[in-house]
Amino acid sequence: MLRAIYPGSFDPVTKGHMDIIERAADIADELIVGVLQNKAKTPLFSVEERVTMLSEVTKNMKNVKIVPFEGLLIDFAQQMDAKVIVRGLRAITDFEYELQMSQTNRKLNSDVETIFLTTSLDYSYLSSTTVKEVASFGGDISQFVPKFVAGKITEKIRERGENKNE
Repeated sequence: MLRAIYPGSFDPVTKGHMDIIERAADIADELIVGVLQNKAKTPLFSVEERVTMLSEVTKNMKNVKIVPFEGLLIDFAQQMDAKVIVRGLRAITDFEYELQMSQTNRKLNSDVETIFLTTSLDYSYLSSTTVKEVASFGGDISQFVPKFVAGKITEKIRERGENKNE
């Protein structure tokens, strides 16, 4: 059985992330979406909220499991008994960083492979940061994130009083 991990902060999950999740789930027998608790960043959503959103938007994907983690990805892969790490690439700048990380992970654990999936051209420009910026100015984010997630973003920005148009 091929178990793979697709890690990220997913703050918030975008349609670009969903593209990679769907395609990776077609490749792996089981795909674990690892939701990173990154203490170096101040996320819009808590890890628990991100796990809930991802669980909702992947609920019809029977071989996808959402799991929070912190620490080194390679340690998480070993804990999950995953042999493959899936990374999405939008542009050449992503590749440079991801190549360095995959080589480091390979040095730390040569039993785990990294595969790269290029994001669909429809989403090659898209990032969670862009989505949050557009949302903070009251822009329409429905084309960037699943409908359920769009509602959560709008709600969170209103709750925090972060709408820059008000």
